[in-house]
Amino acid sequence: MHRVLRTMAFSIMVVGLTMINGGDVGAERGERWMFDRQQEPIVIAHRGASGYVPEHTLAAYAISILQGADFVEPDLVMTKDGHLIARHDNVLDLTTDVSRRPEFARRKTTKTVDGTEVTGWFSEDFTLAEIKTLRAVERIPSVRPANARFDGQFEIPTLQEIIDLVQAYEKLLNRRIGIYIETKHPTYFERLGLPFEEPLVKILRKNGYEGRNQRIFIQSFEINNLRKLSRMTKIPLVQLLWIEGKPYDVEAGGGSLTYEQMATPAGLAQIATYAQGVGPEKRFILPLDSAGHLDPSRVTRFVQDAHAVGLVVHPYTFRSENAFLPMNLRSSGDPTALGDGVGEMLVFLRAGIDGLFTDHTDRGVAARDAYLRTR
Repeated sequence: MHRVLRTMAFSIMVVGLTMINGGDVGAERGERWMFDRQQEPIVIAHRGASGYVPEHTLAAYAISILQGADFVEPDLVMTKDGHLIARHDNVLDLTTDVSRRPEFARRKTTKTVDGTEVTGWFSEDFTLAEIKTLRAVERIPSVRPANARFDGQFEIPTLQEIIDLVQAYEKLLNRRIGIYIETKHPTYFERLGLPFEEPLVKILRKNGYEGRNQRIFIQSFEINNLRKLSRMTKIPLVQLLWIEGKPYDVEAGGGSLTYEQMATPAGLAQIATYAQGVGPEKRFILPLDSAGHLDPSRVTRFVQDAHAVGLVVHPYTFRSENAFLPMNLRSSGDPTALGDGVGEMLVFLRAGIDGLFTDHTDRGVAARDAYLRTR
Protein backbone atom coordinates (compact mmCIF):
# COMPACT_ATOMS: atom_id res chain seq x y z
CA MET A 1 0.00 0.00 0.00
CA HIS A 2 2.92 2.37 0.69
CA ARG A 3 4.06 1.84 -2.91
CA VAL A 4 0.58 2.75 -4.15
CA LEU A 5 0.54 5.96 -2.07
CA ARG A 6 3.99 6.98 -3.31
CA THR A 7 2.90 6.37 -6.89
CA MET A 8 -0.25 8.45 -6.40
CA ALA A 9 1.78 11.36 -5.06
CA PHE A 10 4.27 11.10 -7.93
CA SER A 11 1.52 10.98 -10.54
CA ILE A 12 -0.14 14.12 -9.19
CA MET A 13 3.19 15.94 -9.52
CA VAL A 14 3.78 14.74 -13.10
CA VAL A 15 0.24 15.62 -14.20
CA GLY A 16 0.88 19.12 -12.86
CA LEU A 17 3.98 19.33 -15.06
CA THR A 18 1.98 18.06 -18.03
CA MET A 19 -0.54 20.88 -17.54
CA ILE A 20 2.26 23.45 -17.36
CA ASN A 21 3.63 22.07 -20.64
CA GLY A 22 0.30 22.51 -22.39
CA GLY A 23 -1.36 19.13 -21.88
CA ASP A 24 -5.04 18.69 -21.16
CA VAL A 25 -6.26 16.88 -18.08
CA GLY A 26 -9.75 15.40 -18.26
CA ALA A 27 -12.35 16.51 -15.78
CA GLU A 28 -13.72 14.03 -13.30
CA ARG A 29 -16.27 11.88 -15.07
CA GLY A 30 -19.33 10.00 -13.95
CA GLU A 31 -20.04 6.32 -14.27
CA ARG A 32 -20.91 4.99 -17.75
CA TRP A 33 -22.51 1.75 -18.85
CA MET A 34 -19.96 0.22 -21.18
CA PHE A 35 -22.29 -1.46 -23.67
CA ASP A 36 -24.77 1.38 -24.20
CA ARG A 37 -23.71 3.11 -27.38
CA GLN A 38 -26.01 6.02 -26.50
CA GLN A 39 -23.54 6.86 -23.74
CA GLU A 40 -20.09 8.37 -24.08
CA PRO A 41 -17.28 6.49 -25.87
CA ILE A 42 -14.64 5.27 -23.46
CA VAL A 43 -11.02 6.41 -23.37
CA ILE A 44 -8.62 3.53 -22.69
CA ALA A 45 -5.14 4.41 -21.44
CA HIS A 46 -2.94 2.21 -23.64
CA ARG A 47 -0.34 0.77 -21.22
CA GLY A 48 -1.10 3.78 -19.03
CA ALA A 49 -0.04 7.30 -19.96
CA SER A 50 2.73 5.78 -22.06
CA GLY A 51 3.22 8.96 -24.07
CA TYR A 52 4.52 10.67 -20.93
CA VAL A 53 6.30 8.04 -18.78
CA PRO A 54 7.55 4.49 -19.39
CA GLU A 55 4.66 2.14 -20.13
CA HIS A 56 3.20 -0.49 -17.80
CA THR A 57 4.34 1.20 -14.61
CA LEU A 58 2.18 2.23 -11.69
CA ALA A 59 3.16 5.82 -12.48
CA ALA A 60 1.89 5.50 -16.06
CA TYR A 61 -1.43 4.06 -14.92
CA ALA A 62 -1.84 6.67 -12.19
CA ILE A 63 -1.11 9.61 -14.49
CA SER A 64 -3.60 8.33 -17.03
CA ILE A 65 -6.27 8.09 -14.36
CA LEU A 66 -5.66 11.69 -13.31
CA GLN A 67 -5.84 12.70 -16.97
CA GLY A 68 -9.36 11.25 -17.12
CA ALA A 69 -8.96 7.67 -18.38
CA ASP A 70 -12.06 5.50 -18.16
CA PHE A 71 -9.92 2.34 -18.33
CA VAL A 72 -6.24 1.51 -17.88
CA GLU A 73 -4.79 -1.24 -20.03
CA PRO A 74 -2.20 -3.69 -18.68
CA ASP A 75 -0.64 -6.30 -20.98
CA LEU A 76 0.01 -9.42 -18.92
CA VAL A 77 2.78 -12.02 -19.11
CA MET A 78 3.74 -14.80 -16.71
CA THR A 79 6.73 -15.27 -14.43
CA LYS A 80 8.50 -18.58 -13.85
CA ASP A 81 6.54 -19.06 -10.64
CA GLY A 82 3.16 -18.28 -12.18
CA HIS A 83 2.61 -14.60 -11.30
CA LEU A 84 0.88 -12.17 -13.66
CA ILE A 85 2.98 -9.06 -14.34
CA ALA A 86 2.46 -6.11 -16.67
CA ARG A 87 4.85 -5.98 -19.63
CA HIS A 88 4.31 -5.29 -23.31
CA ASP A 89 6.00 -8.59 -24.07
CA ASN A 90 7.73 -11.48 -22.36
CA VAL A 91 11.04 -10.22 -23.81
CA LEU A 92 12.23 -8.23 -20.81
CA ASP A 93 15.12 -6.33 -22.38
CA LEU A 94 12.64 -4.30 -24.47
CA THR A 95 11.24 -2.54 -21.39
CA THR A 96 13.52 -3.22 -18.40
CA ASP A 97 17.18 -2.77 -17.43
CA VAL A 98 17.81 -6.54 -17.35
CA SER A 99 20.50 -6.34 -20.04
CA ARG A 100 22.54 -4.10 -17.74
CA ARG A 101 22.30 -6.48 -14.77
CA PRO A 102 25.44 -8.67 -14.64
CA GLU A 103 23.79 -11.11 -12.24
CA PHE A 104 21.36 -12.07 -15.03
CA ALA A 105 23.80 -12.11 -17.96
CA ARG A 106 23.59 -15.91 -18.25
CA ARG A 107 19.81 -15.79 -18.63
CA LYS A 108 20.10 -14.35 -22.13
CA THR A 109 18.92 -16.97 -24.61
CA THR A 110 17.20 -17.54 -27.92
CA LYS A 111 13.63 -18.82 -28.15
CA THR A 112 10.86 -19.10 -30.69
CA VAL A 113 7.87 -17.02 -29.59
CA ASP A 114 4.73 -17.24 -31.70
CA GLY A 115 6.74 -18.57 -34.61
CA THR A 116 9.46 -15.90 -34.47
CA GLU A 117 13.00 -16.50 -33.23
CA VAL A 118 13.91 -13.97 -30.52
CA THR A 119 17.10 -13.47 -28.50
CA GLY A 120 16.91 -11.80 -25.11
CA TRP A 121 15.76 -12.25 -21.53
CA PHE A 122 12.29 -13.74 -20.97
CA SER A 123 9.78 -13.26 -18.17
CA GLU A 124 9.16 -16.99 -17.82
CA ASP A 125 12.80 -17.50 -16.82
CA PHE A 126 12.51 -15.17 -13.80
CA THR A 127 10.70 -15.53 -10.49
CA LEU A 128 8.58 -12.64 -9.26
CA ALA A 129 11.21 -11.85 -6.62
CA GLU A 130 13.81 -11.50 -9.39
CA ILE A 131 11.45 -9.43 -11.55
CA LYS A 132 11.02 -7.05 -8.62
CA THR A 133 14.75 -6.25 -8.68
CA LEU A 134 14.45 -4.95 -12.26
CA ARG A 135 13.41 -1.44 -13.23
CA ALA A 136 11.40 -0.17 -16.19
CA VAL A 137 12.91 1.71 -19.12
CA GLU A 138 11.32 3.56 -22.04
CA ARG A 139 10.56 1.13 -24.88
CA ILE A 140 10.90 3.64 -27.77
CA PRO A 141 13.38 6.32 -26.61
CA SER A 142 14.06 7.45 -30.18
CA VAL A 143 10.48 8.75 -30.38
CA ARG A 144 9.97 9.51 -26.68
CA PRO A 145 13.36 10.76 -25.45
CA ALA A 146 11.77 12.72 -22.58
CA ASN A 147 10.40 9.51 -21.11
CA ALA A 148 13.91 8.10 -20.78
CA ARG A 149 14.58 10.51 -17.91
CA PHE A 150 12.50 8.14 -15.79
CA ASP A 151 14.52 5.05 -16.72
CA GLY A 152 15.39 2.98 -13.68
CA GLN A 153 12.86 4.62 -11.34
CA PHE A 154 9.87 2.28 -11.46
CA GLU A 155 9.28 -1.35 -10.54
CA ILE A 156 7.53 -3.90 -12.73
CA PRO A 157 3.98 -4.13 -11.33
CA THR A 158 1.89 -7.21 -10.74
CA LEU A 159 -1.76 -7.35 -11.71
CA GLN A 160 -2.69 -7.20 -8.03
CA GLU A 161 -0.71 -3.99 -7.58
CA ILE A 162 -2.49 -2.44 -10.55
CA ILE A 163 -5.85 -3.41 -9.09
CA ASP A 164 -4.85 -1.92 -5.73
CA LEU A 165 -3.85 1.34 -7.44
CA VAL A 166 -7.08 1.55 -9.46
CA GLN A 167 -9.27 0.85 -6.45
CA ALA A 168 -7.39 3.42 -4.34
CA TYR A 169 -7.99 6.05 -7.02
CA GLU A 170 -11.65 5.08 -7.23
CA LYS A 171 -11.98 6.01 -3.56
CA LEU A 172 -9.89 9.17 -3.91
CA LEU A 173 -11.70 10.48 -6.99
CA ASN A 174 -15.13 9.03 -6.17
CA ARG A 175 -15.55 7.56 -9.64
CA ARG A 176 -15.27 4.10 -11.18
CA ILE A 177 -12.16 3.26 -13.16
CA GLY A 178 -11.96 0.23 -15.39
CA ILE A 179 -9.21 -2.27 -16.16
CA TYR A 180 -8.80 -3.51 -19.73
CA ILE A 181 -6.52 -6.57 -19.66
CA GLU A 182 -4.65 -8.10 -22.59
CA THR A 183 -3.29 -11.65 -22.37
CA LYS A 184 0.01 -11.86 -24.25
CA HIS A 185 1.12 -15.06 -26.01
CA PRO A 186 -1.42 -17.36 -24.31
CA THR A 187 -0.65 -20.41 -26.48
CA TYR A 188 3.08 -19.98 -25.90
CA PHE A 189 2.65 -19.76 -22.12
CA GLU A 190 0.23 -22.67 -22.04
CA ARG A 191 2.83 -24.87 -23.73
CA LEU A 192 5.27 -23.90 -20.99
CA GLY A 193 2.79 -25.11 -18.37
CA LEU A 194 1.82 -21.54 -17.46
CA PRO A 195 -1.75 -21.12 -18.72
CA PHE A 196 -3.36 -17.71 -18.20
CA GLU A 197 -7.01 -18.45 -17.77
CA GLU A 198 -7.40 -19.92 -14.28
CA PRO A 199 -5.00 -17.60 -12.40
CA LEU A 200 -6.39 -14.56 -14.22
CA VAL A 201 -10.03 -15.34 -13.45
CA LYS A 202 -9.13 -16.23 -9.86
CA ILE A 203 -7.41 -12.93 -9.11
CA LEU A 204 -10.12 -10.87 -10.80
CA ARG A 205 -12.88 -12.70 -8.94
CA LYS A 206 -11.03 -12.25 -5.64
CA ASN A 207 -11.02 -8.50 -6.26
CA GLY A 208 -14.70 -8.28 -7.17
CA TYR A 209 -14.43 -8.28 -10.97
CA GLU A 210 -17.08 -10.60 -12.31
CA GLY A 211 -20.05 -10.05 -14.59
CA ARG A 212 -20.81 -7.69 -17.42
CA ASN A 213 -21.77 -4.74 -15.25
CA GLN A 214 -18.23 -4.44 -13.89
CA ARG A 215 -15.66 -2.08 -15.40
CA ILE A 216 -13.49 -4.84 -16.80
CA PHE A 217 -12.60 -6.26 -20.22
CA ILE A 218 -10.23 -9.06 -21.25
CA GLN A 219 -8.78 -8.94 -24.76
CA SER A 220 -6.55 -11.20 -26.82
CA PHE A 221 -5.20 -11.57 -30.34
CA GLU A 222 -5.83 -15.32 -30.02
CA ILE A 223 -9.19 -17.10 -30.24
CA ASN A 224 -8.88 -20.19 -28.03
CA ASN A 225 -7.83 -18.10 -25.04
CA LEU A 226 -11.05 -16.09 -25.31
CA ARG A 227 -13.19 -19.17 -25.90
CA LYS A 228 -11.81 -20.77 -22.72
CA LEU A 229 -12.43 -17.58 -20.76
CA SER A 230 -15.99 -17.37 -22.09
CA ARG A 231 -16.70 -20.68 -20.34
CA MET A 232 -15.11 -19.53 -17.08
CA THR A 233 -16.35 -15.99 -16.56
CA LYS A 234 -19.02 -13.48 -17.54
CA ILE A 235 -16.42 -10.72 -17.90
CA PRO A 236 -16.76 -9.07 -21.34
CA LEU A 237 -14.24 -10.37 -23.86
CA VAL A 238 -12.73 -8.55 -26.83
CA GLN A 239 -11.17 -10.11 -29.93
CA LEU A 240 -8.17 -8.12 -31.16
CA LEU A 241 -7.46 -7.96 -34.88
CA TRP A 242 -4.10 -7.21 -36.46
CA ILE A 243 -3.99 -5.82 -39.98
CA GLU A 244 -2.39 -8.95 -41.47
CA GLY A 245 -1.62 -12.59 -40.74
CA LYS A 246 -3.44 -15.04 -38.45
CA PRO A 247 -4.00 -15.49 -34.73
CA TYR A 248 -1.06 -17.52 -33.46
CA ASP A 249 -3.27 -20.30 -32.09
CA VAL A 250 -4.79 -20.68 -35.57
CA GLU A 251 -1.32 -20.80 -37.12
CA ALA A 252 -0.06 -23.26 -34.51
CA GLY A 253 -3.02 -25.53 -35.16
CA GLY A 254 -2.52 -25.50 -38.94
CA GLY A 255 -5.66 -23.42 -39.55
CA SER A 256 -6.25 -20.98 -42.37
CA LEU A 257 -8.39 -18.27 -40.71
CA THR A 258 -6.82 -14.82 -41.13
CA TYR A 259 -7.48 -11.56 -39.33
CA GLU A 260 -8.73 -10.14 -42.61
CA GLN A 261 -11.35 -12.89 -42.80
CA MET A 262 -12.31 -12.28 -39.18
CA ALA A 263 -13.01 -8.62 -40.05
CA THR A 264 -15.71 -9.52 -42.61
CA PRO A 265 -19.41 -9.55 -41.68
CA ALA A 266 -19.34 -13.36 -41.42
CA GLY A 267 -16.15 -13.27 -39.36
CA LEU A 268 -17.55 -10.66 -36.98
CA ALA A 269 -20.70 -12.74 -36.54
CA GLN A 270 -18.51 -15.67 -35.50
CA ILE A 271 -16.60 -13.50 -33.03
CA ALA A 272 -19.92 -12.50 -31.49
CA THR A 273 -20.49 -16.13 -30.44
CA TYR A 274 -17.73 -15.90 -27.80
CA ALA A 275 -16.91 -12.19 -27.34
CA GLN A 276 -18.72 -8.94 -26.68
CA GLY A 277 -16.34 -6.62 -28.48
CA VAL A 278 -13.70 -6.29 -31.15
CA GLY A 279 -10.45 -4.32 -31.05
CA PRO A 280 -9.35 -3.69 -34.64
CA GLU A 281 -6.15 -2.06 -35.80
CA LYS A 282 -7.55 1.33 -36.77
CA ARG A 283 -6.86 0.94 -40.50
CA PHE A 284 -9.67 -1.63 -40.67
CA ILE A 285 -11.94 1.35 -40.05
CA LEU A 286 -10.17 4.05 -42.03
CA PRO A 287 -7.16 3.23 -44.21
CA LEU A 288 -4.77 6.00 -45.23
CA ASP A 289 -4.68 7.13 -48.84
CA SER A 290 -1.67 6.63 -51.10
CA ALA A 291 -0.05 9.83 -49.80
CA GLY A 292 -0.38 8.69 -46.19
CA HIS A 293 -3.18 11.16 -45.48
CA LEU A 294 -6.26 10.58 -43.36
CA ASP A 295 -9.38 11.14 -45.48
CA PRO A 296 -12.71 10.72 -43.63
CA SER A 297 -14.47 9.86 -46.90
CA ARG A 298 -12.55 6.56 -46.99
CA VAL A 299 -14.22 5.13 -43.87
CA THR A 300 -15.17 1.46 -44.27
CA ARG A 301 -18.25 -0.45 -43.09
CA PHE A 302 -16.34 -2.18 -40.30
CA VAL A 303 -18.04 -0.32 -37.44
CA GLN A 304 -21.52 -0.82 -38.88
CA ASP A 305 -20.86 -4.51 -39.51
CA ALA A 306 -19.58 -5.04 -35.96
CA HIS A 307 -22.51 -3.16 -34.42
CA ALA A 308 -24.93 -5.19 -36.52
CA VAL A 309 -23.89 -8.36 -34.63
CA GLY A 310 -23.81 -6.66 -31.23
CA LEU A 311 -20.07 -6.04 -30.85
CA VAL A 312 -18.62 -2.87 -29.38
CA VAL A 313 -15.67 -1.44 -31.33
CA HIS A 314 -12.50 -0.19 -29.60
CA PRO A 315 -9.75 0.46 -32.19
CA TYR A 316 -6.04 0.89 -31.41
CA THR A 317 -3.61 2.70 -31.15
CA PHE A 318 -3.87 6.50 -31.20
CA ARG A 319 -0.51 8.17 -30.60
CA SER A 320 0.06 11.89 -30.94
CA GLU A 321 3.74 12.01 -31.96
CA ASN A 322 4.33 12.98 -35.58
CA ALA A 323 6.08 9.64 -36.14
CA PHE A 324 2.73 7.85 -35.74
CA LEU A 325 0.30 10.34 -37.29
CA PRO A 326 -1.05 10.57 -40.85
CA MET A 327 0.97 12.99 -42.95
CA ASN A 328 -1.75 15.65 -43.01
CA LEU A 329 -1.99 15.76 -39.21
CA ARG A 330 1.70 16.18 -38.43
CA SER A 331 2.88 19.46 -36.92
CA SER A 332 6.42 19.34 -38.33
CA GLY A 333 9.14 17.06 -39.61
CA ASP A 334 10.26 16.29 -36.05
CA PRO A 335 9.09 12.71 -35.34
CA THR A 336 9.18 13.28 -31.57
CA ALA A 337 6.97 16.40 -31.60
CA LEU A 338 3.24 16.17 -30.97
CA GLY A 339 0.88 16.72 -33.88
CA ASP A 340 -2.90 16.75 -34.20
CA GLY A 341 -3.69 13.51 -32.38
CA VAL A 342 -6.99 15.00 -31.23
CA GLY A 343 -7.99 15.57 -34.84
CA GLU A 344 -7.26 11.96 -35.76
CA MET A 345 -9.30 10.61 -32.85
CA LEU A 346 -12.21 12.92 -33.71
CA VAL A 347 -12.43 11.43 -37.20
CA PHE A 348 -12.75 7.92 -35.74
CA LEU A 349 -15.23 8.98 -33.07
CA ARG A 350 -17.42 10.45 -35.81
CA ALA A 351 -17.20 7.07 -37.58
CA GLY A 352 -19.13 5.58 -34.66
CA ILE A 353 -16.52 3.78 -32.53
CA ASP A 354 -17.41 2.97 -28.90
CA GLY A 355 -14.01 3.73 -27.43
CA LEU A 356 -10.33 4.04 -28.30
CA PHE A 357 -6.87 3.13 -27.07
CA THR A 358 -4.47 6.04 -26.77
CA ASP A 359 -0.98 6.65 -25.40
CA HIS A 360 -1.94 10.27 -24.64
CA THR A 361 -4.94 10.03 -22.33
CA ASP A 362 -5.40 13.78 -21.95
CA ARG A 363 -5.71 14.18 -25.72
CA GLY A 364 -8.09 11.23 -25.93
CA VAL A 365 -10.33 12.84 -23.33
CA ALA A 366 -10.13 16.17 -25.19
CA ALA A 367 -11.13 14.45 -28.44
CA ARG A 368 -14.02 12.59 -26.82
CA ASP A 369 -15.29 15.76 -25.14
CA ALA A 370 -15.08 17.73 -28.38
CA TYR A 371 -16.99 14.98 -30.14
CA LEU A 372 -19.72 15.00 -27.49
CA ARG A 373 -20.16 18.74 -27.81
CA THR A 374 -21.02 18.34 -31.49
CA ARG A 375 -22.80 14.97 -31.50
